[in-house]
Amino acid sequence: MATENTHFGAARIEKALENCKSIFFIGIGGINMSSLAHISKKRGYLVGGSDRARSALTERLEEEGIKIFYAHSSENLDGYDAVVYTVAISPDNPEYLRAKELGLPCISRADYLGYIMTGYRRRIGISGMHGKSTCTSMCAHTLIAGRAAPTVLSGAELPIMGGAYYVGGEENFLFEACEYMDSFLDFNPTVAVVLNIEMDHVDYFKSMEQIRRSYASFASITGEDGYAVFNADDANVRLALEGYGGHRISFGIDSADADLRAVNIVSKNERYSFDVTERGETVCHIDLSVTGRHNIYNALAAVAVCLLCGLDREAIERGLFSFCGAARRMEYKGSLSGVPVFDDYGHHPTEVAATLSGAAGLVGRCGRLFCLFQPHTYSRTHALFEDFAEALDVADRVLIADIYAARETDTLGVSSELLARRIGKKARAPQSFSEAAELIKSETKKGDAVVVMGAGDIFKIFDLFGFDEDEK
Repeated sequence: MATENTHFGAARIEKALENCKSIFFIGIGGINMSSLAHISKKRGYLVGGSDRARSALTERLEEEGIKIFYAHSSENLDGYDAVVYTVAISPDNPEYLRAKELGLPCISRADYLGYIMTGYRRRIGISGMHGKSTCTSMCAHTLIAGRAAPTVLSGAELPIMGGAYYVGGEENFLFEACEYMDSFLDFNPTVAVVLNIEMDHVDYFKSMEQIRRSYASFASITGEDGYAVFNADDANVRLALEGYGGHRISFGIDSADADLRAVNIVSKNERYSFDVTERGETVCHIDLSVTGRHNIYNALAAVAVCLLCGLDREAIERGLFSFCGAARRMEYKGSLSGVPVFDDYGHHPTEVAATLSGAAGLVGRCGRLFCLFQPHTYSRTHALFEDFAEALDVADRVLIADIYAARETDTLGVSSELLARRIGKKARAPQSFSEAAELIKSETKKGDAVVVMGAGDIFKIFDLFGFDEDEK
């Protein structure tokens, strides 16, 4: 069971931290938590934290002098004045309980982020059930390349940032706005970007109506002087934002009434180029270096954001052309006897289908597309079972790793074996990462392509592949 978000708000948090000199982060190894730890250290706090396992993110924190504990213990809190925690922890976490016992300020990650961002004039939140990290990365890359000096907090690492965060000026704060457990309602955007709305996080959201209400509430935080940048081609987004009272900037491909439209779309090997028009007048021409039609929507949102931040046409065109993707978003990892292998974070059926459709352009004329997929949480796999089967069917060969439980236990009777059986003969559920790696190495041949997908620990398989020597 997850721990609930606090909803203190920026003013109350500022008062609570008034005399605090040190902050302890429970779950510091998460990509957002580690970024907040870095930013807090730069603000002058003594920072420490705990997590279950060592990772590249925790090692980077340690290199900066941040103390990390690799086991949760009440004693870890000795010497700290306040606690920031991820809601993924259990309410009986010993550090969380000890902080409550001592009366230390305990602030959820989302609430703390909402407080951090209030020092910036323009605060841009990228929301949506999928595409948030890619769109945030597109915006960040283009703004940084265009010398707009944003401060960025993303859910994915990006080469131009050297990580998942970037400390720039105090004009623009760009952040990924996660909807899980309504975390994004603790943020303070002046610009709310809504990419798409679908059913997900079924352990929290019980209906589409509830989800639309949440997104409507997120957009409303911007106020009458704020902006909603939204996908006009998404019916649920339109419904959610019907009552929005601020400035509206819509984007789309099919909607004739969209403020920004992609027209004259051309595809070459699943990489798209197109003109962006504003009420019929050409704004810019975009050539994307990333694959997939879904990235047209991400790019349109990025164009809108960059225009709001004052970038000119040439800077936007250069920035989006030079964007080659974020970490774990169709990231090239190496080759196996000439077979390219990619890593992707997709864990929702729409993401899976979009990524695999885009990846089809990477397969040779007579090749096959292999997908190794790790389902994320029992509740999502159970609720979207048929959608996953249909999405994965895009690949020519499907391997399904064990379900990554995350915060859950199996009470629904769903399994990777059942999903593989539903897909058919092309699918199999290997019993271990080792077995999956051996199957991929033995079955693939030149002309094929491999996509490894999932939001859990599926990335560990890359250590088992032994990529071609000339790529090391």
